[in-house]
Amino acid sequence: MAAPASHLPRDYDRFNEVFGRHRRSSMEFKNLTKRDAQFQLTHELQKLLLTCPSFQREITQKHFDGFENLFARFINESAEHSIQWQRIQKLPEGAVRNYSALLGPPVDKIKAMLDKLVVVKLNGGLGTSMGCQGPKSTIPVRSDLTFLDLTVQQIEHLNVNYGSSVPLVLMNSFSTDDDTQKVVRKYQGFKVKIYTFNQSKYPRINKETLMPISKTCTTETDLEGWYPPGHGDFYSSFQNSGFLEEFLSQGKEYVFISNIDNLGATVDLNILNFLAGGANSGECPFLMEVTDKTRADVKGGTLIQYEDKLRLLEIAQVPKDHVDDFKSVKTFKIFNTNNLWIKLSAMEQVLNEATLDMEVIINNKTLKTGLNIIQLEQAVGAAIKSFRGALGINVPRSRFLPVKKTDDLLLVMSNLYSLQQGTLSMSQLRMFPTTPLVKLGYTHFGRVKDFLKRFASIPDMLELDHLAVSGDVTFGRGVVLKGTVIIIANHGDRIDIPAGSMLENKIVSGNLRILDH
Repeated sequence: MAAPASHLPRDYDRFNEVFGRHRRSSMEFKNLTKRDAQFQLTHELQKLLLTCPSFQREITQKHFDGFENLFARFINESAEHSIQWQRIQKLPEGAVRNYSALLGPPVDKIKAMLDKLVVVKLNGGLGTSMGCQGPKSTIPVRSDLTFLDLTVQQIEHLNVNYGSSVPLVLMNSFSTDDDTQKVVRKYQGFKVKIYTFNQSKYPRINKETLMPISKTCTTETDLEGWYPPGHGDFYSSFQNSGFLEEFLSQGKEYVFISNIDNLGATVDLNILNFLAGGANSGECPFLMEVTDKTRADVKGGTLIQYEDKLRLLEIAQVPKDHVDDFKSVKTFKIFNTNNLWIKLSAMEQVLNEATLDMEVIINNKTLKTGLNIIQLEQAVGAAIKSFRGALGINVPRSRFLPVKKTDDLLLVMSNLYSLQQGTLSMSQLRMFPTTPLVKLGYTHFGRVKDFLKRFASIPDMLELDHLAVSGDVTFGRGVVLKGTVIIIANHGDRIDIPAGSMLENKIVSGNLRILDH
């Protein structure tokens, strides 16, 4: 017997419509589920907002608005929406310019050009991948100077040399802001004005329920519930900080954005002259630096033409049966360095018109508790398709010198590079323009503290092509490495490379101990 109407569930009509005689299609059911998820998310975010201190609620609401937009795109866009492989078009002639064709500016124009520039460093990352605590930008990388020290030196050199006023802006995250603020104080006597702002703070969501795992807004008590949502968050956070409007009012025209750990990402006067000088100045609103791909860069994003727009293609967007094509050095010859030059007025326009379009990156993680969560992110370079007239520029490899692991740290600490005014340059004594391929075993070399203990001095690497080290290995003072060198200490064995050794095209394995006596 049917239940009396008074005992029916409140949502009976909708229940009957979906599951009853008038059953909808599975697609309609999914759409209804998505709408419910969005409604529930909004409800959960409003509950979280109530846990915020009153002085933080306004900015937190802005973060939540951005997250809701990202979440809506995540649940409403199919996994295949991004790229249909057969629709990728050939890059048009001139879409990627060649750096070698650029002209340098007249000396008397440099100050005026620099005064129109803002330098932004993406400073949201921690040094955990190299076993360090705190912001990655505070790790010493050369002559006891940190990433941040080198950046400040570079910009100060420009300002002193040309009498300009290039500001440095750091985009921090809630993980790096406090420590960065303490460090920034030591630069007060430098001829560099430093600004900081924080990117958004988004809630991690449970992979099963799609609801936030956060219980409160405070990261001090609920750190695992929150994350900084990738560098694609730059645009909205820069505008929310008020700096976009402020720099435009100061007469600034271009912003140069790069990762704080890319030591090759210095202010380039030839590129700035291309953008801001000459008869064609101001015509390119968005310029992405790309460089030639090697086998070490096969996962890096590349530029394609798609639906008649220049677009960044990341490996996460590539259909599984075309991943090998994407990784091919012959098919896609360039990759994105994440060095970007953007016209401030064009950025303001796309933000105000809400036409900024970047793909959603789904970052799956498992917490220490075993809980599977999702972080929704975006890449700053993906915005290229939103700027009419955007271009790529193929720059020398020297402009891409990231330090992601101790493998990279060994290179930049060695005599392969010389340091001047905060800028690293490849030594003129090296006969080849390419950098050696270095692979160090993580167990013994992966953390900076352990890495430093294993070198009495950094080896001479001027003639090195390839170095692979695995196991318990130490290097004495004054070691020279040439060609291909492979050193493998088996489990339980130890290899000490004696001081003054010269290894050229050698494989060293087994056990080698030089004992003090």
